[in-house]
Amino acid sequence: MALRSFRCLILFVCVAAGSFLIFSHSAVAQSPSAASSSSAAASNVVELHIDGEIEPILAEYVVRGISQANDRHASLVLITMNTPGGLDTSMRSIIQAILRSSVPVVTYVYPTGSRAASAGFFILLSADIAAMSPGTETGAASPLIELGGQPVQIDDTLRKKIVNDATAYLRAYTSKRGRNSDLAATAVTDAKAFSDKEALDGKLIDIVTASREDLLAKLDGRSITRFDGTTLQLALPHPVITALDMTSREKFLSRIVQPDAFFILLIIGVLGLYAEFTHPGAFAPGVMGVIALVLALFAMHMLPINFAGLLLIVVALVLFVLEAKYPTHGVLGVGGVVAMVLGALFLIDSPLTGMGVSLGAALGVAIPCAAIIIILMRLVLRSRTWKQSTGKEELIGEVGEVTEAVEPPEVGMVFVHGELWRATARGGEEIPKGARVRVKKVAGLTLEVELVKTPQSASS
Repeated sequence: MALRSFRCLILFVCVAAGSFLIFSHSAVAQSPSAASSSSAAASNVVELHIDGEIEPILAEYVVRGISQANDRHASLVLITMNTPGGLDTSMRSIIQAILRSSVPVVTYVYPTGSRAASAGFFILLSADIAAMSPGTETGAASPLIELGGQPVQIDDTLRKKIVNDATAYLRAYTSKRGRNSDLAATAVTDAKAFSDKEALDGKLIDIVTASREDLLAKLDGRSITRFDGTTLQLALPHPVITALDMTSREKFLSRIVQPDAFFILLIIGVLGLYAEFTHPGAFAPGVMGVIALVLALFAMHMLPINFAGLLLIVVALVLFVLEAKYPTHGVLGVGGVVAMVLGALFLIDSPLTGMGVSLGAALGVAIPCAAIIIILMRLVLRSRTWKQSTGKEELIGEVGEVTEAVEPPEVGMVFVHGELWRATARGGEEIPKGARVRVKKVAGLTLEVELVKTPQSASS
């Protein structure tokens, strides 16, 4: 019986294996035709977005998107742009990914009213195809050196070195793309800007079109010369646009580097540590404060921080503490709120981006911050005047009854605070049994007491 069951099991396994091999063979045989028909039916276009200042998080997103498009063997990478510029290192990372991409890349200043200024101009001209919407502009790509959020004057020799380096970098790839390198260089040397029509007439870009669909229609069947000199004909008969968004991590980090978020994290960190120092043992405020400060420091190295704004915020915190310590009828508190609001508005200021902490965020953080710091400090100062309620020191000032007469140099016994204590008389006086005494000092297990003089005893 066991042998028969074993044979049936072997037969079942053989049938299952044979069925699997037949099915897999038919699937493999049909896959080329399915793939070819799918390719003929639609072309995959991966869409990326450059919206806002070009910083490391955005550069990471674009580089990752281009890499994924290459892994998926997409037909085209479409990068829509609306940027005032950004960091040189982030710009170069994006350009390197574009130049190395095996998939053709199209940069498109979109929608109408957008711009690709400064670093955006470099990225726009690095792609296989550069396009703009009507009513957009590009250029103004002179490099700026900033310190504390403000441009600084530098030595003329150093300035020429930086400008010549940027110009040579721009010429290196625009000449291979067949663009007008001399005109492009004027955007760096003379900070010249171009409208969409001027850029097209000057052979800086290839196409001016109002929509992505029209752009892809114009690219279908177009022959382009890749960066390595090879010629490729684009086939986009039925393009399917797949928008590639930021990951959750990239979105989170990109929110942190926003000015409002940075300011809020900075103040939360300060408040958390302040609450922990004034109320030790709470732990939660300290943990939250440290985390918020670390995130704020992460954003700080990416943002153009104005040190005058930081100084005003420190002044505001000092004024809040002084308001709690000295009764000034709110003068120092109001001054602290004004200083913190001004500090927030000055905190992030860059002529490149024009962004900063909003007035709503500044007011919404400054007023609660003032209230929390003043209230916490007043509680701390008030607690210093409270009588100690634990330990032997709590006996000082308590009134008790003598249960055994105090006759120096002998010690007596007193009943105080529900306990019997040995007691000596202050000043060496004798205190009879039944008298009321007040504790003046605690010395080990012996209390030093004095007689409580009642109105009756005082009259006698």
